[in-house]
Amino acid sequence: MRRLLAALLCCALLSGCAGPGEGTGSSSSPPPAASSSSAQGEQAPAVERAPFALAAYPAHSFHPVLAESTANLSLAPLLYEGLFTLDSQFQAQPLLCQSYFVSTDGLTWTFVLQPGITFSDGTPLTGEIAAQALQTARGAGSRYAARLASVVSIQGSGDQVSVTLSQPNGALPQLLDIPISLGEGTRPLGTGPYVLTDSGGQLSLTARSDWRLGADRLPAGQIPLVSLNRADELMSAFNAGEVTLMDVDLTGTSALGSSGRYQVWDYNATQLLYLGFNTRQGLCRDPEVRRGIARAIDRDYISDTILARHAVSSALPVHPDSPWYDQALAGELSYAPASLEGLGLEGRPLTLAVNIENTAKSAAATYIAQQLERAGLVVSVERLPWADYLDALSRGRFDLYLGEVYLTPDFDLTPLVGTGGGLNYGGWSSGATESYLSAFRASQGTGRQAAASALYRHLCQQVPIAPICFRSGTVLTQYGRVEGLSPVYGNLFSGLENWVIS
Repeated sequence: MRRLLAALLCCALLSGCAGPGEGTGSSSSPPPAASSSSAQGEQAPAVERAPFALAAYPAHSFHPVLAESTANLSLAPLLYEGLFTLDSQFQAQPLLCQSYFVSTDGLTWTFVLQPGITFSDGTPLTGEIAAQALQTARGAGSRYAARLASVVSIQGSGDQVSVTLSQPNGALPQLLDIPISLGEGTRPLGTGPYVLTDSGGQLSLTARSDWRLGADRLPAGQIPLVSLNRADELMSAFNAGEVTLMDVDLTGTSALGSSGRYQVWDYNATQLLYLGFNTRQGLCRDPEVRRGIARAIDRDYISDTILARHAVSSALPVHPDSPWYDQALAGELSYAPASLEGLGLEGRPLTLAVNIENTAKSAAATYIAQQLERAGLVVSVERLPWADYLDALSRGRFDLYLGEVYLTPDFDLTPLVGTGGGLNYGGWSSGATESYLSAFRASQGTGRQAAASALYRHLCQQVPIAPICFRSGTVLTQYGRVEGLSPVYGNLFSGLENWVIS
């Protein structure tokens, strides 16, 4: 109980220090009027503001596919562009791609590039260059390698690039928001609105006069980069006002530790928090028990209170803002505290495993245990260090576990509930599930909605996992410094041309 109260207090403090606009991604409230002790008619001296600036780690790579620095990667959309970009509903919108067509077997996709696109040194974008960039994204060390695991080959020629798959995926464009770069090394060239410049060791982003939409559409001609060395320096630089904007996880392992006044801009993400079941042994072998437990979870409380509204509750393993989300079906798994009554579970023991290193997850596990205990179950929460937690999951030493996964933007659940899936710790295996997963992956256009509903209805009946919520990503900005932000998954600077920087 003490752990839960501490976590709730932490979340309340995080919510309290956030500026207006939390949960909506904007702020329309004016800053409070400044007080003045000067004589009547005398104006207070103007306060000199630091320029709009972003953080960077010069000693680390800026490569948009191979870099490991989170701060450097967050700059990628300013320097690079992909064939597609994702909107707030995780739908692919063409960027460097003009059009595409698909073979009848659904295995080969051919993308036609936009004409007249150049890199920052004037090199034209070609199919060969795009293919090489995507090959790099498939390779070792790439942050995109897992999502491209079903790619067999990539070929480029002229203004086209072709991708051949080992199995059909009707949502392949959702996976191709991968930044396209040119050249080797840690600072390759891009086609984006800015170019990385180095003047005597001082890094900055300089607007490209030859950018396809025109430099006059950009809110700043130059953006200074504050050079940092250690991870803990970023928060200090933000607190000091040296850095204007940063991407954070307000419900992550580490406390925010930020002081001062700032604005909060949340955006949809694919980070699913869920309850996993041991489907091979124990009480949770029974789908009726799993379904009852799934309905006994108050998802809204976990999202709104424990995660301080930096999450969106979801009864299905797809984001509620996705067009594939079935509201009627989700209602069948809505919160029903009495769902476990009549199943004869009074006094039966359950073990719930959770990683102790995340305070919010630990608090959520405690709350879930309390809800199940009200139904008569005896729940033991095992809070384990990360290595021990993974060991318990891999050995099946649990009845329940609180898990989290970054789903790919096509919301493919194969790793999570597919037979032999790398994240299928509950041991779920079903031929019917495989068929539904395959049909969903292969479906395109309007047929994808029907395939999604069929898959989710099957999962609602069998309940190999119980989705809880999708955690949101968060951008912090210095109060009153920038308006018009509309960040999306993979691009904090989406809609940059609509920003107003003061």
